[in-house]
Amino acid sequence: MKADELSHLEEVARRIRFDIIKMTYLAGSGHPGGSLSIADILTALYFKHLNHDPKNPDWQERDRVILSKGHACPALYAALAEAGYFEREELWTLRKLGSRLQGHPAIDRELPGIEISTGSLGQGLSIAVGTALAGKLLDDAKWRTYAILGDGEIEEGQVWEAFMAAGHYHLDNLTAIIDNNDLQIDGFVCDVMNVHPIPDKLKAFNWQVFTVDGHSISDIIDVLEETRKIKGMPTAIIAKTVKGKGVSYMENVADWHGKAPNRELALKAVAELGFQKEALDAE
Repeated sequence: MKADELSHLEEVARRIRFDIIKMTYLAGSGHPGGSLSIADILTALYFKHLNHDPKNPDWQERDRVILSKGHACPALYAALAEAGYFEREELWTLRKLGSRLQGHPAIDRELPGIEISTGSLGQGLSIAVGTALAGKLLDDAKWRTYAILGDGEIEEGQVWEAFMAAGHYHLDNLTAIIDNNDLQIDGFVCDVMNVHPIPDKLKAFNWQVFTVDGHSISDIIDVLEETRKIKGMPTAIIAKTVKGKGVSYMENVADWHGKAPNRELALKAVAELGFQKEALDAE
């Protein structure tokens, strides 16, 4: 990838992180930690890898993205707005009464780019398996399905039934991306319910597994391209990330899983991300 293209993508990820902070600050609630950790993943997907059309969000041949860890929707909303699915100003209505941007993605709000309601943790991969299987049954459709899960989420038993089903049906049009930031709402994943070794378990379920630095956009793009080449089995990308990435006081702190910053801390985050404080109040 050329240096100028990578620089552009890194700037997109920086703007997404700013929007996450502003959205949760204005809402007074939300989940900044796990949203910040997937900003680079979403940037690689929506601005380089996916086949999609923001002007035609229901395009039949689009790749499908299912945010199984639905509480991280501020990152998804910010990426969709950046891509042109809807006006960026709508981001500031997050979690407000009547807003299309609910605290978890809601299909009934008819927000462009949202494939399904998610956020009941453990269910998204099952939906993705059904979606990918439908793609196989539709004359081997060319579109692909991507499910984004949290490493805390994969403590759920339903996830492993879905992993087993995907391997059984050889769903090579399905990629699961695991946001491996090692933290969940109650602390470190290894202390709450240890899920490691994740790669060995997925390989035993007949998945091809890749591990990547979840904050290296170029590496994420390279791995995503590799998944397209795998035939006969689903693929999983274990993205090693930092919860709260980009904001010093949020990084690797479980308390920022589901708490919005107050004004003082929002201003601190904005400055660390390289934005002027006036941007926090601009409409």
